[in-house]
Amino acid sequence: MATKITQKAFEKILKEGQEKRHNLGDKLHIDINGNSKSFFFRYTRNKRTRKISLKPYHPKTNTLGDARKNAIKLLAILAEGLDPHEEKQKIIDQEKEIKIQKEIADISKENTFSKCAYDCISSNESTWTNIKTAAQWKSSLEQYAFPIIGNTPITEITRSQILEILKPIWLSKTETADRVRRRIETVINFADTDESRSVKNPASWKDSLKGKLANPEKIKNAKKPNEERSHSSLHYSQLPEFMNLLCAQDGIGARALEFCVLNANRTSEVLGATWDEFDLEEGIWSIPARRMKGRERHTIPLSKQSQELIKSLYQIRVSTVVFPNISNGKSLSQAGMSSVIKRIFSKKEWCDIYGRPITVHGFRGTFRTWTAEETDADWLTGEMALAHKIKDKAASPYLKGELMEKRRRLNQSYSDFAYSLIKTNITS
Repeated sequence: MATKITQKAFEKILKEGQEKRHNLGDKLHIDINGNSKSFFFRYTRNKRTRKISLKPYHPKTNTLGDARKNAIKLLAILAEGLDPHEEKQKIIDQEKEIKIQKEIADISKENTFSKCAYDCISSNESTWTNIKTAAQWKSSLEQYAFPIIGNTPITEITRSQILEILKPIWLSKTETADRVRRRIETVINFADTDESRSVKNPASWKDSLKGKLANPEKIKNAKKPNEERSHSSLHYSQLPEFMNLLCAQDGIGARALEFCVLNANRTSEVLGATWDEFDLEEGIWSIPARRMKGRERHTIPLSKQSQELIKSLYQIRVSTVVFPNISNGKSLSQAGMSSVIKRIFSKKEWCDIYGRPITVHGFRGTFRTWTAEETDADWLTGEMALAHKIKDKAASPYLKGELMEKRRRLNQSYSDFAYSLIKTNITS
């Protein structure tokens, strides 16, 4: 075993500067190579010799005494029958893992529910057909969820917190509460794509809340009969009289409502219509899949009255949008059509069979009831006219043709009925 070098002998080695490896005792060495003077620990274990760096010599920060202390620690590890190199690597790996976990924890703290919610809304906004959906998401989450879990890291949200959000409004505002629950669940699932949450979603109905809250559908059904939960619609027998008043109304909003009624559209389908969707030579309106609720292109064979209405608007077009806000050329808002109904209300109160004021969306029901009671059109033709998803597998072979001719005849008959009290210049 080499003699342990004293401080005086060590200083002599440094002064002489002989370029070689010097054994300082206790398996401690210093390698001198020009201006480089580096300590290292050298040992043999299982017939294998290894070196562990103990950093370069420095007269203040890494002296012989400092290096020897480190060497003594390594000798102690050897005395326990362990390999210093392997133990050192374990420490390095542990420190690395601790650092990674700290970084993950820091990210988790920044990844709050409110941040994830805004990110989720931003990510999905382009896929929503209704331009108001993003605002509705923000409003409901900001009002009900953010006060309780807004600043909570997404990985730390609990079922107790979700129940704290939902219980106060579950019975009194069931529709809103269930919508909020589904939106919270979506946000947490969105965060899961970043692998930031490993446990089950606390806002999930099936996996978390079922049994803790009453079934929302049963609550809704208990409050109202099913038929009264649908959108209030005008009975078709009153449609000609309503259309007579509607045609007397001026403005883009009135024309948008007129076109919407004739084709039994959803509001957003009409408001988002652009000129490139129309083929007036063929009398066809093709709504792209991105604007449809069912995410499938919907092609409508237009009646002669619908075609004439569109042609008249084309003569005064101000933008790419068919029903624009004249002040800015952008799409008319939903209030544009609703306000027309309110104006017509001043002449007569238009209500459904339950006495509820009619809605724009309810005219889809008007069309469907008229089709069922006043025509020989089959069920499939009526459903396809409304762009409803056809779940009947037996009907699937007929879907490729879209039943265009049947639907064209149906739409023409409906327009003729709707305008039956109005003298028009439309010729057959």
